[in-house]
Order: sequence, then C-alpha cells, then structure tokens
Amino acid sequence: MNGLFKEDGENGASGEPLTLQSLPEPTEILSERIGVASYFRLLRGNRNFRLLWSAQVVSELGDWFYTLAIYSLLLDLTGKASSVALALVLQLLPQSLITPTAGVVNDRKRRKSVMIAADLARLCIVLSMLLARSPAMVWIIYPLLILETFAIAFFEPARTAVVPNICPPEDILVANTLSSTTWSLNLALGSALGGAVAVLFGRDSVFVINAATFAISAVLIGRMRFHEPHVEEHPPMRAKDLVDFSPIVAGIRYVRSDARRVAMLLVKSGLGVIGPGWVLFTVMGKQYFPVRLHGLNAERSAILGMSVLLGARGVGALIGPLISATWAGRSERRLRIGVLCGYLAAAAGYTMLGLSKTLLLACACTILAHMGGAVAWVFSTTLLQLTTEDRFRGRVFAAELGFAMITLAGGAYLAGYFLDAGVPASTVATDAGLLMLIPAALWLWAQRLWKFQPSRG
Repeated sequence: MNGLFKEDGENGASGEPLTLQSLPEPTEILSERIGVASYFRLLRGNRNFRLLWSAQVVSELGDWFYTLAIYSLLLDLTGKASSVALALVLQLLPQSLITPTAGVVNDRKRRKSVMIAADLARLCIVLSMLLARSPAMVWIIYPLLILETFAIAFFEPARTAVVPNICPPEDILVANTLSSTTWSLNLALGSALGGAVAVLFGRDSVFVINAATFAISAVLIGRMRFHEPHVEEHPPMRAKDLVDFSPIVAGIRYVRSDARRVAMLLVKSGLGVIGPGWVLFTVMGKQYFPVRLHGLNAERSAILGMSVLLGARGVGALIGPLISATWAGRSERRLRIGVLCGYLAAAAGYTMLGLSKTLLLACACTILAHMGGAVAWVFSTTLLQLTTEDRFRGRVFAAELGFAMITLAGGAYLAGYFLDAGVPASTVATDAGLLMLIPAALWLWAQRLWKFQPSRG
C-alpha cells in the first residue's frame, strides 16, 4: 500500500507501508492545503502527468462532441428515448463483462501500451460510425458502441492505475482532482461546442474531430517515460493467460481481505443516478427546455437544450472536487465524509431537477447533483489508489469500473423504459434522486468498519 498519511518516518515506525488502520485523524494534515498553486506545480514539475493530462484534455473534448451527436442522431432516427437508453447500456454494461480480462491484462502488460492500443482502436471505431446515415443503417451503431466500450474498459483502469506510478503520494489527490475537473470542464465545453459544431457543420464533422483526438492522445501517451514495476513480477503474457482465472481469484481474495476496501470499491456503483441522467438530459432538452433562437428549427433547438443541460452537468462536476479538495486536504477521514456529502448532494439535485420549471433552475439543480457525484468519484478513487498495491491495481480498478457500469447501465435502461411507458421525465428525475439516499445510507453504515475492524490487507 502507498502511505500518504505517514507517522514515524517514510513508511511508519515499522518500515512497512501504512494500512488504513494507522491513518491519522483529520487534524493530522501534514502537508500544505491544496490550492490553485498545487495544480500548477504538478503540471509544471511532472512531465509524465502533464502528458497524461494533455491526452485527457484532447480526447475527452472529442468524446463530448461525439456523445451529443450520437444521442441526438439516435433520437432523430428512431424517435424513441429507449434508443438512447440502449446506447447508454451498450456503452456501460459490456465493460462489466470484459473487466476481469482487462484487469488481468493491465496487471501483466505495460499499462502505457494498453492505453495506446485502446486509443487507436477507438479511432477506427468512431470513424466507422459515419456509415449510419439512415434508419435502415442505425443498427450498425450498436455493435460499434460495444467495441468502443471494450476499448474503454482497458484504457480507464490503466490510466487510473498509473497515477501512483507517476505522482508522489502527496500529489495523488491533486492529480485526481485535476483529472476530474478537466473531465468536467471538457464536458461543459465539449457539450456546448459540440452542439454548435453539429448545428453549423453537421454531425459528420463531429465524428471526424473525435477520431482525430484519439490519434493525438496516443502520441502524447507514447511520449511518457515511467517505471512499471508490476511487469517485472511476471513472465511475458501469453494468449492462454487470458483464460487463466487464477489472477482473477487472487484479485478477489485481495479485495475481500479488508471489508473497508470492498466498501471503497463499491462507492462508484452507488452513483447509478448518473445513468438516468444521460437519458433525462436528452429527453428534457427536447421536451421541456429547448433553446428557441431565431432561425432554429425544432431539432436544432432541442440539440442546444440538451447541450446546455450537459454543460451544467460539467460545471457541477468541475467545481465540486475543486472546492472539496481544498477542504479535505490530505485527511483520510475527510475524504470519507466527502463521499457521504457527495451522495447527499446528488440526491438533492436530482430530486429538485424533477420539480424545475425553467431551464435556469434545471441547470442549477444539475450543477448541485454533479458537484456531489464528482466529489464521491474523486475521493473514492483517491482512497483506493492510496491503499491498493501496484500489482493489484489493474484488477481492482477494472472491477471498480465494472461494478459501476452495471449500475449506470441499469439506471439508464430503467429511465428509458419508464419514459417510453409514459412516465414524465420530471417524475423519473425525482425518483432517481430519492433512490440515491440508499447508497448514502449504506456508506454511512460502512463507516463503522474504520472504527472497529482491524486491517488484514
């Protein structure tokens, strides 16, 4: 385990990495508070993280261009909210099926190489989506989304797992917060710009731009130079290793060795309300909050309404971790409290979204909800990175992603099902917010584990 919170010496009095049991209380914050200067210092002084972050900026901007184009295309070609929900399910659920293999590969192969291969695969997949030009060809989007999802399932655990390899422990929360806020800023800008590009130049241009961003990302990641110790522990990976389940079993045993690690791994699974959000924003932008400007037809007004709501989501996810990281500092206890507050903010935001009558109020509720969701996401990632051994990180983060995708896909599917059954989008939003109280209560109950259970990990 990495020891961000240290007591006697570099790794504690015993010389061994600290476990969760020995982390200090929130009053024992040993480093300066996290502020704006911390992010600039990290980017200026850490070349590897700067390259990884730059690749994220480029590729995610293209992703948000493309996401808006995909969902509006499906809604136009089919006229059904369930088509958007199905697309979301295919972007999420297959990750759960491939994550055991993705985790093993990320713990056996160089994670840098895995990320490059995933980027190049996504470049080809996105360009292939240009073939969908009529209702008769809309089917081709669905298998391509599955393939893209498989690529993401390999890329994301690799990206998360390398952060402790390229950043010192005291910079991990800074790195995660910067990555999260960048994702959020990309969402806000990409959604707004994507809507504008689609309106001005057509959807095809959006797909081409997104494909180009993956090529740039692969080049940037290829320039990273860092040590990957997990590769040295194993012989070269062979094809038959992909059907060897013993590494998966070992990973399960490692996670189960400490119930607190299980709780941290499942935090993102509790954010299933994000799944309905994608469907809700698409439908609400068209039905409730189209942006009616002079010269725009109904289709383009709906696209702008969707992009405004998605942009509000990005704003919330941007400012949530920035504010909360300054408060949390390097306190493990505050990170755990932040997860609970994040759940509650997400619950309140979606509950009130269902009651909103104007686009401005809907945006405010969306911002609140995704401030909370982003805080829970960033803080749980940081807790896991700091308490997971390098040789298990690929499997742990692949499993975390897989479980999260199951709940997100389920939430998206149910939202589409109820919307097509005639349930108002406002009711679906309110119910989704109320359901968020369940994972909040479970996380609150899990806090007793930190107090009463000795570490076995």
